[in-house]
Amino acid sequence: MAKTKFLVTGGAGFIGTEIVRQLLDRGFFVRIADNLSKKDATVDKRAEFFKVDLTDFQKAAEVFKGIDIAINAAAKIGGIGYFHKYPATILSENNKIYSSTFEAAVKNKIKRIVLISSSMVFESTTKFPSKEDDVSKIPPPVTAYGFSKLSGEWYCHAFHDQYSLPYTICRPFNAYGINEFPEREIGVAHVIPDLVRKILEGQYPLQLLGDGQQTRCFTHVRDIADGIITVALHPKGENEDFNIGSDKEIKMIDLARIIWQVAKVQKPFKVKFLKPYKYDIKRRVPNISKVKKLINWQPKVKFEEGLKEVILWLKSQKSEGKFDFPAGKL
Repeated sequence: MAKTKFLVTGGAGFIGTEIVRQLLDRGFFVRIADNLSKKDATVDKRAEFFKVDLTDFQKAAEVFKGIDIAINAAAKIGGIGYFHKYPATILSENNKIYSSTFEAAVKNKIKRIVLISSSMVFESTTKFPSKEDDVSKIPPPVTAYGFSKLSGEWYCHAFHDQYSLPYTICRPFNAYGINEFPEREIGVAHVIPDLVRKILEGQYPLQLLGDGQQTRCFTHVRDIADGIITVALHPKGENEDFNIGSDKEIKMIDLARIIWQVAKVQKPFKVKFLKPYKYDIKRRVPNISKVKKLINWQPKVKFEEGLKEVILWLKSQKSEGKFDFPAGKL
């Protein structure tokens, strides 16, 4: 029996790269569709690759040909600063990607489309931990990014209702891991590479956005990719939505302290709190009982071990000159 053929849109990005690697390691055919807009984009040479603008329906339709399952990871994404700086770009580009890729999926009669949504759809919740069905009961997200991801979920429902397109919605919770670089401007990258970069560059006191009491649940990218692939292949994953992540909550001040200690900074831990961004979500915690019960999946990588791996990797990248932002210019 022929192996399932996968398309991974955004397959040269942070999460997409890990999904591609794991699929290839398991012996699947993998096609990557990516525009290589990220400076640290990487393409696994074992996969078939198309450099393509997925907002163009005709081009998207070509890369969906002969595909069984499409994992739709392509999106405009970044840290909290990115959300605030480029809201129109995020909303416009992400919806163009959804329109063309979902239409391409229908045209090519694929067996399932797997949308990589986001924990940001829960921005407005006051219920913790957040269950999948809370999405239909809470106000919509307040950021353009969160709203664009919720829009993607509506594409799943609408295209299933009208065209019977099978879908699976995956909501990763705060991915981290190697192969994600920091950025020069604060908040453009995600919080872990951002904090590690500032500590490695000698920033003192360490600058934190807000009061440090915000909480997140970090999930290693290997776990996220494994969870996405597991639900994509599972019969009970069809036409369902899943929180994919860890439910271990940590405050940002505690995260900073742990990174400080692991990085073996000689100075006493000291922080300076900065004015938060307008949309600084205070808390995000997933309920992951659904994916455990239906799919028998849960994360495996211990946070402390994964964090050490990231810090060591970023240290090596800095020593090779891959990023060098003097602390005084942060």
